[in-house]
Amino acid sequence: MVKNRNLLLFGFLICIFIAPASSGLAFDEPGLFGAESSEQIQSFMKMSMSERSVDENRVVIAQGAGPVSPGTGTDSVAGTDIEPVEAEQEELSDVLEPVNRAFFHFNDKLYFWVLKPAARGYKAVVPEPARVGVRNFFYNLAFPIRFVNCLLQGKGEGAANELGMFMVNTVFGIAGFLDVIPDDVKSHKEDLGQTFGRYGIGPGFYIVWPFLGPSTVRDSIGMAGDGFLNPWNYLDFWYNAGARAYDAVNETSLRIGEYEALKRAAIDPYVALRNAYHQNRLSLIND
Repeated sequence: MVKNRNLLLFGFLICIFIAPASSGLAFDEPGLFGAESSEQIQSFMKMSMSERSVDENRVVIAQGAGPVSPGTGTDSVAGTDIEPVEAEQEELSDVLEPVNRAFFHFNDKLYFWVLKPAARGYKAVVPEPARVGVRNFFYNLAFPIRFVNCLLQGKGEGAANELGMFMVNTVFGIAGFLDVIPDDVKSHKEDLGQTFGRYGIGPGFYIVWPFLGPSTVRDSIGMAGDGFLNPWNYLDFWYNAGARAYDAVNETSLRIGEYEALKRAAIDPYVALRNAYHQNRLSLIND
């Protein structure tokens, strides 16, 4: 286990030195590594409309969430109707922006030069139902993370739902490859970063990790803590790395084209991703 951690640390150190240099190879359009979920991509697509009239209509686009708009009610003070004012959302600190942008470009090139070609070839030979089954399997396997964090946040019903879904899908869904749970049963995608946020811990500053994408100080620590609950981390290093790479290729094969559409819609994909990531995390914490 110590040897594996040393290998991981050595790999991250290499990325830290290589990524800034790789940004010089970037194309004209900035981007990121890996495709976001369908809901996240669709919300980013709305960015192009809001950016045309920022001063007229300040709309915050969140990953997987709709625009944040003022309330519709009015308050009456001394016979005068007062329109409610939308609270100004605190901006996420980005003290590492030069380094973050370098990693942003680095991840973008990895997507277009490595991940996307691999995903296209994989998609050509593996039918979609099989690829969806693989996605279900990896999601089912990450059950301990969701279950424990539901408990830590005091969400007893969410923990019960996660436990029941895991047991049913594992037994009747052939190790989780099939999702046999009814659509009205909600899955709670909780993680340790959200748990920290629920207890009032701030996000710190924004970080873009090579290979992993956007995060914050709080969410990075949470991701490390969740690693102890991830069954893949108890495998040999190369099996773990292979499983994660396969998961990334499989997931990308289900969403080829969405990331490209996102880049075309955003004026500055780096800023769009940073703001959307922050808003999305806030919405998940307050859920």
